[in-house]
Amino acid sequence: MSTPTHAYVYDAVRTPFGKFGGAYAGTRPDDLAATVLRAVLDRSPDLDPAAVDEVVLGNANGAGEENRNVARMAILLAGLPVSVPGVTVNRLCGSSLDAAMIGSRQVETGDAEVVLTGGVESMTRAPWVLPKPGRAFPAGNLEAVSTALGWRFVNPEMPEEWTVSLGEANEQLVERFGISRERQDEFAVSSHHRAHQAWEDGFYDDLTVVVEGSDLRRDEGVRASASVDSLAKLRPSFRKDGTITPGNASPLSDGASAVLLGSEAAATGLGRDPLARIAGRAAHALEPQAFGYAPVEAAEKALARAGIGWADVGAVELNEAFAVQSLACLDAWKVDPEIVNTRGGAIAVGHPLGASGGRILGTLAKVLREEGRRWGVAAICIGVGQGLAVVLENPGAAS
Repeated sequence: MSTPTHAYVYDAVRTPFGKFGGAYAGTRPDDLAATVLRAVLDRSPDLDPAAVDEVVLGNANGAGEENRNVARMAILLAGLPVSVPGVTVNRLCGSSLDAAMIGSRQVETGDAEVVLTGGVESMTRAPWVLPKPGRAFPAGNLEAVSTALGWRFVNPEMPEEWTVSLGEANEQLVERFGISRERQDEFAVSSHHRAHQAWEDGFYDDLTVVVEGSDLRRDEGVRASASVDSLAKLRPSFRKDGTITPGNASPLSDGASAVLLGSEAAATGLGRDPLARIAGRAAHALEPQAFGYAPVEAAEKALARAGIGWADVGAVELNEAFAVQSLACLDAWKVDPEIVNTRGGAIAVGHPLGASGGRILGTLAKVLREEGRRWGVAAICIGVGQGLAVVLENPGAAS
């Protein structure tokens, strides 16, 4: 019986994340993606670009400048050999984490030695789209639909309760779990303060690359001055008497991420040691309106596949789509909040849908190494009722 092949994270890099209409408003998403691919190659000079077996990138929109397989476009724009193939995957907010999961399976099965994964999203540049009329020359008006976020062109066969807005879905989680506005705001403030401190400490310096033509050096949405009092002044966004505001939910964002994966044998050609081993993966699905809670079971499955439990976990990166869904997940896991998103989360850093999974995976790998922790979990919720989770093992940590 042959020895199983493991997949390892060798490097991770991302752009600083920009605000909607902010620093990257004039930058195409395929250029953002090309930026991080080039950065990975520059950071591993021993790697022959032709030795990259596959590029797998996530993208949630696909309706604008990232259309026609943005992974392949980014390969060409980044100057990789034309022989390097690429594929784009769409699992909405989980797209780049799914890309890493797909790439790790390719390595484990022996189909690839080196796979470049990641993702990109420009929510600023997401276009408005028009439906095609059922017949030629309709007399009435047509409504242009924004593709930046949320449901569009909903099939009338879908039950209405499944197609509520993302915000309304999370207000339902508020009701279900009794999570207060104050607790959500406190969580959001912590996200900002932790992210600011991480930047001040230099944690993100080697995890980010500056985009050509931009002077953005840090995540644009981080607010060091955020306070519970300032967030308390914000009005609810989805219900008149609701609890979810722009202050305790992730913002619309732009950015890209990349994660370099390879086999153990790939270390020689890469000229670097692996950062972490991908030890477990899982997806989970439930009712579309309960999407924020889907990471709970996804993480449980991934931990079981890794052969460990929550007591073994030393760090967690949970994408903060909304404070309420993050808190609901943490409560269900009964995990110490002090090990969760210790360098800030999406509420502060930003959430460019197709790039966030790569961000949390790269951050987790570095946190594990810096803190000497052995096991970590990266998890993310996904619109329409899904969640993904990946377990990382730090090979340098003591058993």
